[in-house]
Amino acid sequence: MDLIPHFIDGQDTGSRDGARFSTVDPFTQRPWAEVALGGEEEAGLAVAAARRAFDEGPWPRMGHTERGEILHRLADLIEANLDELALADTTDMGKPIADTRGKDVPRSAYNFRFFADHARLSPAEALPMDGGHHAYTRYEPAGVVAAIAPWNFPLMLETWKVAPALAWGNTVVLKPAEQTPASASLLARLALEAGMPPGVLNVVHGYGPGSAGEALTRDPRVDRITFTGESGTGRAIAAAAAANLTPVSFELGGKGANLVFADADLDAAVSWSIKAIFSNAGQVCLAGSRLFVQREVYDEFLERFITAAEALRPGDPKDPGTQLGPLSSAEHHAKVTAYLDTVPADGGKIVTGGAGPEGLFVRPTVVLDAPPTARVCREEIFGPVAVVTPFDTESEAVARANDTPYGLNAMVFTENLSRAHRVSAALKAGTVWTNCFFVRDLRAPFGGVGDSGIGREGGTFSREFFTEPKAVVMALTPTP
Repeated sequence: MDLIPHFIDGQDTGSRDGARFSTVDPFTQRPWAEVALGGEEEAGLAVAAARRAFDEGPWPRMGHTERGEILHRLADLIEANLDELALADTTDMGKPIADTRGKDVPRSAYNFRFFADHARLSPAEALPMDGGHHAYTRYEPAGVVAAIAPWNFPLMLETWKVAPALAWGNTVVLKPAEQTPASASLLARLALEAGMPPGVLNVVHGYGPGSAGEALTRDPRVDRITFTGESGTGRAIAAAAAANLTPVSFELGGKGANLVFADADLDAAVSWSIKAIFSNAGQVCLAGSRLFVQREVYDEFLERFITAAEALRPGDPKDPGTQLGPLSSAEHHAKVTAYLDTVPADGGKIVTGGAGPEGLFVRPTVVLDAPPTARVCREEIFGPVAVVTPFDTESEAVARANDTPYGLNAMVFTENLSRAHRVSAALKAGTVWTNCFFVRDLRAPFGGVGDSGIGREGGTFSREFFTEPKAVVMALTPTP
């Protein structure tokens, strides 16, 4: 089997004690590679390399143009190695190759291009003052960034963290999810090939509690922690970071509401709603898992929605025609199917879908009649499970959508412009999509409220997090 090493200070590195773990292809359910298993020692070595590269190396002292040229070369290399990177993520987590090749890897390259250009073009503030003084702002790199990434969009969400951190002159230690290690090590090698100095981008593999992840969050040499993942893990990281007052940026879980009004374009609403819950087998923090449909069109929408869900093609994720891959791991499959087992006891019914037919697959599942207190309505399942509920009035829809501890995103389908603005304003969510889903402008803030996270990233919001803004005040006239 292949060996996936750490990448520390510009070199492939094994663990000091030789420890390894296996990464499993969820389609075959067999290990396909061995991975260096890092712990506190490896995390410390990576942080030391990043600290040295920041304190002594050229990267934070380069101009935005010079750094940007290296990041653009890295984007070129990502595109040139599209097939290898796409296959790595598909093999690690079972995502259809059509998605990793057609969406995830190209978007990963674009993340570097966008933030390289954004950092170069971002203005700072000039603040003329009374009394013979002038103030201006500088945005200086924060230092060493620990980036802890999830398994559901491995390369894409790794680069969403790494690209702005690097563009603003920081150095990075990236810990990918233990389920999806392959693309992170490939990315680090490509960064070195693009001309990035050793120690600027390091990768450490391992687990969270008691392993490399926890060590990174507790290290006082780390200046920023950015994490995407489950809300409970976010709480643990926040507690660890608090000991050193390390700033954190968290994009956590979601339980997205999808509101379909009677005046919606039903063709578009059904199509987008299918994508919103069944893409990536529902393993999306932004998934529209709570689907509320106005009663006048409820029956028609539901019929179309179920038909479209049942038409999705499961299969080998390496087959370009596959639309639905397996869940990412046996552990996660057990979690999702356990939620399905709770539906009858909680008062709902499954009208299509369920586990199977074999392996780690779960068919696109539609749940009806579940009360608001049901676990499938309250908790993040992170699988291809939609709970569909009718509503009568706009105010009822908004109230039910907001009845959740999460607040990452929501969707609204309506052809009434006033309602679109009114409901978007009323929803408790970091992002509201109207008549679409997952359309992004990387300048816009991205993050959630409540159990969905802390802070925002994207555009100037990433600049605020990955830099230390400094005020400089100049005396323009002599003082007595």
